[in-house]
Amino acid sequence: MAKTVTVVGQGYVGLPLSQAAANADWKVFGFDLSERVVRSLNEGISHIDDLSDDDVKKMIEKGYVATVEPTVIKESDVVVICVPTPLGEAGAPDLGSVKGATATVAEHLQPGMTVILESTTYPGTTNEVCVPILENISGLTAGTDFYVAFSPERVNPGSEKFGIKNTPKLVGGYSVGSTRKAVEFYSAFVDVVVEMSGTKEAETAKLLENTFRHVNIALVNEMAKVCHELDIDIWEVIRGAATKPFGFMKFTPGAGVGGHCIPIDPNYLSYEVRRQLGYPLRFVELAQEINNSMPLYVVERIAERLNDDRLALNGSKVLILGVTYKPNIADQRESPAIPVAKGLMGRGAEVSFHDPKVEEWKISDSDTLEVEENLDKAVKEADLVLLLQNHREYAIEEIASNSQRFLDARGVAQDPQVRL
Repeated sequence: MAKTVTVVGQGYVGLPLSQAAANADWKVFGFDLSERVVRSLNEGISHIDDLSDDDVKKMIEKGYVATVEPTVIKESDVVVICVPTPLGEAGAPDLGSVKGATATVAEHLQPGMTVILESTTYPGTTNEVCVPILENISGLTAGTDFYVAFSPERVNPGSEKFGIKNTPKLVGGYSVGSTRKAVEFYSAFVDVVVEMSGTKEAETAKLLENTFRHVNIALVNEMAKVCHELDIDIWEVIRGAATKPFGFMKFTPGAGVGGHCIPIDPNYLSYEVRRQLGYPLRFVELAQEINNSMPLYVVERIAERLNDDRLALNGSKVLILGVTYKPNIADQRESPAIPVAKGLMGRGAEVSFHDPKVEEWKISDSDTLEVEENLDKAVKEADLVLLLQNHREYAIEEIASNSQRFLDARGVAQDPQVRL
C-alpha cells in the first residue's frame, strides 16, 4: 500500500517536492491556503516556473490532489512544511506562517506520523518553536509518539542542472528515530541524503550556505566599485582569477541580490546571534550594507554615463531590460530592479521596462508599468538601456549596438566600456 504525504505549501518549494514524491509513487496531498492556487493545480495548471502544466497533469494522473482542507493531514504518514519565512518590518524573522502551519498540522497529528520542516529559519526553530506547538495542541510527545525533523530546501529556480533528485538533502532529526524516519522518506526520491547530528546543525548549515553566497557577492560588488574608480575592468579581473583551479570560486557583481534566499536568510543568522550572544555577526551585516547599496550605485553609474554626453538624468528615458531576480524565470521576489527603478524615478527619469517573463511590473503601490511590447522600438527611443537580467531571449550585442547608450549590469557585453 502506497504511503501518503501532505506537503503544506504549494509554492516554489512545496510543489516540486510534491512532484518528486508523486513520481516515487507516494500518495500526495498538496495543502495550500490559496483557493486560487488549489483550483489551478487541480485543473492541471502550474503557477511556478520549474513545473509545466504537463508536469502537474502527470502528477494528477499519479494521484496528486491539491486541497485547502487540512483534514487530509490525518491520512498522512509524513507531513512536510514548506511555507515562506520572510523578514518582518523591523528586519526580524517572521515565523508567522511556520507557526500557523505547525498549529494546523498539530490539530490533525496522529501517532506515528513524521513532521518535517523545510522552511529556512534560524537555529532552534524546529525544537524550540515547532515541537512545543505540536506537543501542546496534539497532546502527543515528540520523539516518542511522533517524529520531527528539519531538512532545508535547496530549490534553485530555473536550474536545468540541479533538481530535487540530484541535489544532496540534509536531514537533522529531533531524535535518532526522527532522523531515520525523515531519511527513509527522502531516500525514495533523492540520490544522496546526508544525516546531520541534529535539527540545529541542519538549520545552521542552510544559513551558512546562503550567507557564503551573500558575503562573496558583497565582496565582488565592492571590488566592482573600486575597480571602476581605478579604471580597471572588474570582469576581466574575475575572468582571470577564475582560471585558478583551486582556492577560488567565481562570483560576479550586479545591481544587488534578489530572490527568496540570499537577501533574507543571512539576516536570520545575524538576528539569532544578536539575540542569543549580544553582538553582531559583522560579516553578514557589512555584506547586507554593501549589497543594499548596489541599486543606487547603478543609478549613479547611469547618471554618470548620461552626464558624459551632457544629459541630465532628470527627464531622460531609461529602459530596463530584465526585472526578475534570476534569468529565464518569472520570479520577481526581492529583485533589485525595484530599488533601481525607484532610484531612477526619484531623480526624475522616465522609466520603462521589457522582460519576456513579465507582462506587468508593480514597482510600488502607485507605480505599475506595462511591458514594452516592441523591444526594438523601445531600445532605439531610450536615452539609455540598462541590462539588469540577461534572459536567453536577449541578443545583447544587437541591443547594445542599437542603443543610444547601454549599461550592462551582468557583464555579458563584449565592449568593456558598457559593463558595470
